[in-house]
Amino acid sequence: MVAQNPLFRGGWTMRKFSATVVNDIWPEVAFFTAVAAVVATITEKKIHNLAVNNALLTVLGTVLGLVISFRTSSAYERYQEGRKMWTNISVASRNIAQIIWIHVAIDRTDKDKKAMTTVQSVIEKKSMINLVQGFSVAVKHFLRGETGVYYEDLYPLICLLPRYASSAGTKPSEADMLPLWKASEDEEHPLHTAVPPPPSRSNTLDARTFVGSPAGSSDDVGTEKNGSWFRSGRRTASRANSVDPEKALATIQSHVPLKPARNPPETSIFDYFPFLRIFLVFTRCCRRKKNVRRDALGRKIKPSFTESNVPLEITIYLNSYLAYLLRNGWLQPALATGLMNNIASLQDTLSNLDRIGNTPLPFAYQAHLRMSLWLYLLVLPFQVVSSLHYLTIPGTAFASFLLLGFLEIGQEIENPFNYDENDLDLDHFCLSIQRELHEVTAHTMPDPSTFVFTSWNQPFAPADRRNAEELTTNAEEAYKHSDHADAEPGLATIRRTLLKSWRDVDRITREG
Repeated sequence: MVAQNPLFRGGWTMRKFSATVVNDIWPEVAFFTAVAAVVATITEKKIHNLAVNNALLTVLGTVLGLVISFRTSSAYERYQEGRKMWTNISVASRNIAQIIWIHVAIDRTDKDKKAMTTVQSVIEKKSMINLVQGFSVAVKHFLRGETGVYYEDLYPLICLLPRYASSAGTKPSEADMLPLWKASEDEEHPLHTAVPPPPSRSNTLDARTFVGSPAGSSDDVGTEKNGSWFRSGRRTASRANSVDPEKALATIQSHVPLKPARNPPETSIFDYFPFLRIFLVFTRCCRRKKNVRRDALGRKIKPSFTESNVPLEITIYLNSYLAYLLRNGWLQPALATGLMNNIASLQDTLSNLDRIGNTPLPFAYQAHLRMSLWLYLLVLPFQVVSSLHYLTIPGTAFASFLLLGFLEIGQEIENPFNYDENDLDLDHFCLSIQRELHEVTAHTMPDPSTFVFTSWNQPFAPADRRNAEELTTNAEEAYKHSDHADAEPGLATIRRTLLKSWRDVDRITREG
């Protein structure tokens, strides 16, 4: 995990500017500033006195400020809750991986006395841990409204799952297609006509080969159409220094061209220079609808949630694996309970994330709050022009910028799972889980005796700085410390040593 938001590092860039809410509130700020300019000019030029009594200004401003504060706080609470849910996914994924990798034995024999080889056992356990990694990736795409399984970072992890309910040796049909693949099928690339993948390719094949292209073909890794998520979502990075996380995944051929792991709306000049969007309003009737992911003002439209059963299907297979282990007696009941609880935690977290993304603030509340704020800012110049005169113009601009900004911030972070700069970095969370799971499977599970009784271990320090190898050189001799000559050798001397260690640590850590 990074300890600092990347937006806070380095100098000021256009990317940081686009992360502000200026892009979203500038039309409203410009409108209310123009109203203030008209009111101030008419009043100061003695054309007509537009000043009104400002008795309600303080009361209404205080109430409106409290309501906007509540709106922003409730949105930030959802933002924080979304982050906590991703922490739950990370913790549960680590727990599941450790139980499978450490507590499921490698040398196993089922109830039919059929033994599994070491390679088979390790492949089985690593494949199930890959499914755990695929869960977080599937949740990421689900929260972004991206359905299906054909993504560069998801398909290599779950492509091993069965496609059909028919038994082996029978010809599959569309009626036998399982829900996971049926929901991802399209008319252009039907699954039931797909050719099975070829045998494993050599390790010498460049891992950057496009997994959605025919066997033996390779697209240019620098192209933006089929490039990695880093190049498609963050094109400001140079090609030489870019990061391609898909290199760490399997290169599995798919009958469907795989979509990028990141597919945010294309960044245009209007995102960096929002004042140019005024021309989009006037030319809207003359333009073709090339990009439906932006509104009339050129702002990015957040994707809506869609139904997706991919994360649910993955948890079903994990539960099936748990049942498989229990049927063969390969997992102790206590560990099986822990594995089941962590799988249930993944399902519970998925439901909570769905709740956060699919339960926006009621429209009536949002509409009433925005209309109340507009009326307040519209009347504000009339109430302050008598005391501020021409300062009414910058004063209204600042007030509208302040209040509209907080209101827009609350609306932006209400659903923190999209591609906005202020949203949660779901790709970073998934990559962190990937690194952690690979770290779990990198451990060889050594016997504690191979590393406990060595010269690198001083178990009784600081009271006794002899290492474990020296302490156990003569197994027949009971433990005896030179400072405890009056104590009986054995456990009594060990207890005195531990008490002395406590006193030394207490004294050393409190000094100074």
